[in-house]
Amino acid sequence: MTLHSLLVANRGEIAVRILRTARTLGLATVAVHSDPDAEALHVREADAAVRLPGAAPADTYLRGDLIIKAALTAGADAIHPGYGFLSENADFARAVEDAGLTWIGPPPEAIEAMASKTRAKELMRAAGVPLLDPVDPATATPADLPLLLKAAAGGGGRGMRVVRELTDLEAELDGARAEARSAFGDGEVFAEPYVERGRHVEVQILADSHGTVWALGTRDCSLQRRHQKVIEEAPAPGLPESLRERLHQAAVAAARAVSYRGAGTVEFLVTADGHPYFLEMNTRLQVEHPVTEAVFGLDLVALQLRVAEGAALPPTPPAPTGHAVEARLYAEDPAQDWRPQTGVLHTLAVPGAVRVDSGFADGDTVGIHYDPMLAKVIAHAPTRAEAVRALAHALAGARIHGLATNRELLVRSLRHPEFTAGQLDTGFYDRHLATLTEGCPDATLSALAAALAEAAPAPDAPLAARLGGWRNVRSQPQTRRYTVAGAEYEVQYHPVNHPGTRILSTERNLVTLEVEGIRRQFHVKQKSNKTYVDSALGSHTLTPVPRFADPQDLTEPGSLLAPMPGTVVRVAEGLAVGSPVTAGQPLLWLEAMKMEHRIVSPASGTLTALHAATGHQVEFGALLAVVQEESPS
Repeated sequence: MTLHSLLVANRGEIAVRILRTARTLGLATVAVHSDPDAEALHVREADAAVRLPGAAPADTYLRGDLIIKAALTAGADAIHPGYGFLSENADFARAVEDAGLTWIGPPPEAIEAMASKTRAKELMRAAGVPLLDPVDPATATPADLPLLLKAAAGGGGRGMRVVRELTDLEAELDGARAEARSAFGDGEVFAEPYVERGRHVEVQILADSHGTVWALGTRDCSLQRRHQKVIEEAPAPGLPESLRERLHQAAVAAARAVSYRGAGTVEFLVTADGHPYFLEMNTRLQVEHPVTEAVFGLDLVALQLRVAEGAALPPTPPAPTGHAVEARLYAEDPAQDWRPQTGVLHTLAVPGAVRVDSGFADGDTVGIHYDPMLAKVIAHAPTRAEAVRALAHALAGARIHGLATNRELLVRSLRHPEFTAGQLDTGFYDRHLATLTEGCPDATLSALAAALAEAAPAPDAPLAARLGGWRNVRSQPQTRRYTVAGAEYEVQYHPVNHPGTRILSTERNLVTLEVEGIRRQFHVKQKSNKTYVDSALGSHTLTPVPRFADPQDLTEPGSLLAPMPGTVVRVAEGLAVGSPVTAGQPLLWLEAMKMEHRIVSPASGTLTALHAATGHQVEFGALLAVVQEESPS
């Protein structure tokens, strides 16, 4: 069988990545898109595109019937699901095959066998794969704590909760079930022991229809936020060869137990004393697959397509070389509870010999409906130390304008002593988030560069403006004020001088200064009411401070405003106007961009207004509630 045209049933960076490989193999390509994605990069990359009317995933990328109809209408003969959405939906896989199309993925029966984590564990126990014993929440005791609650269907951290006190168990079960039901349409949740300082290690597998199963090394994905991976690498550092071999054998056994075909990943939790336990099997391509591709010199998407065409894999995979590290660049603010960001991405440019997989280009908009990942940045080098250094350097030098991102967190994480030493575990951000997000590099010189660039005349300005006005007395210094990450900077300068600094050249986009004998360049970009300054000293987003405050910026004390557009999914039980509340108490939960965010009381006092109810759609800045702080006694 030979494929000729491929429809990618996904969006964003994974859709772009699959489309590009398909094009190199000579396949015609078809994209599907929701209304917000009509001009998205993956649509522009494809030969043809079919609209899925609507915006919400449930109306678009989760509508298998519409996707199959699109494939048939556009003349595609195969469907690749990417990851997420319908990639692990056995009914969709069957429907694709029933429509006479080729499914680029494992057999529906294998997907079904692994779809429920509880059922998957039963199969793995029978195959001799090591497991953590489940805990019945109804009979849990203090000796069972801490517990990890997990959704039986789906993944990506949705429906997961860590419970450390029995008194919290019932409420956390309710929250996990509600989130799982919302994300996967299935509210089943189970509990198992939560392993403190465990490592998340996984094995990439690839199987053909002729009985060959490859174990393509290990990956470490321990650095996670909200049970979602942030930094991944291959191979997993510091594993004894005996443990590595045991993981490979267990992964191959898992694949053979369900007659697997195609690419997949078997995930394990490795305890601090080196004992591995099966977590789950992802019956699809993983987000972090590029690190395995880099180390083994393979294109896993190309191999998926060849396996689907019936090709046989060689008996053994190629030998691995070097080390690869991947960082997920998100439009989010880690210091504000990982709050996702929306808006226009003016610039995304990453220097250096690194791979960048992205679903965005300059000028694209990051909307409210989907995951806020901007790109994956991957470095490959002969050693781990070199790969980590190259990735940190590339991210530090990246120009990212328009949105707050986790870039600084990624750079600091990659340079943290624990990470560079390979001391990895899933509690890394629990321990270090505060220090990794505190403050930002001093922005004084960036503010000076911004002010100088702002004052620089345009290249086509009249000669008098470019030379400056004539004065017969020394001019007073110019003053500019900016805010950077909540801190205010005031700079005073003369057009030709600044204390301790020589101004070598000023242009609208580039300012060159000599600081204590060191020549430094500052790249400046002005967009709307923001100024973006990038240099070797760091990157800053500056907001000019107006002379007078905008009256609209004033809000009633104690007001809780929506930090992003989203949907109110829960309101605290019994909460009503007049209810007493305490500082930090969760009042309601807002869902946006595939994540759930708690809105907490800013102080102890009384709830005097409540403008939100379950199911309400709210815009950024909408007033949700008002808390009147109790008077000090």
